Amino acid sequence: MKKKIFTLPFIIILILAANVFGQEKNTSEKSNDKYLKEVEVMAEPIGGISAIQKKVIYPEIAKRAGIEGKVYIQAFIDEKGDVVKTIMLKGIGSGCDEAAMKAVKETKFTPAKQRDKLVKVQVVVPVLFKLNKSKK
Repeated sequence: MKKKIFTLPFIIILILAANVFGQEKNTSEKSNDKYLKEVEVMAEPIGGISAIQKKVIYPEIAKRAGIEGKVYIQAFIDEKGDVVKTIMLKGIGSGCDEAAMKAVKETKFTPAKQRDKLVKVQVVVPVLFKLNKSKK
């Protein structure tokens, strides 16, 4: 009976240790996939922010409702300057958030550099929605 009592805690410790070492491996793999926030040469949209603004299609429902404002999109840029993923940080609704994300995803960026090496970065892109109000 003492043998069984001794082996059970030993097996539990082995299982826990295997899980801990397995998690360390996964986190080290994820660290290779990190997107930096600060680098020597930051990624920038080719053509500037105005290039993104030109790609934005103002949603009709937002126009009719008079919705204006800024949408903030976090973009994850790879070493080639391609947008891999976007997250909406602050939106204004009525389809503007989706239109902003689409415009940012379609934009090519100049690659970011750190110590003369191309790196992955994350940037926050403001997209402005402003209606042209005609004077009567």
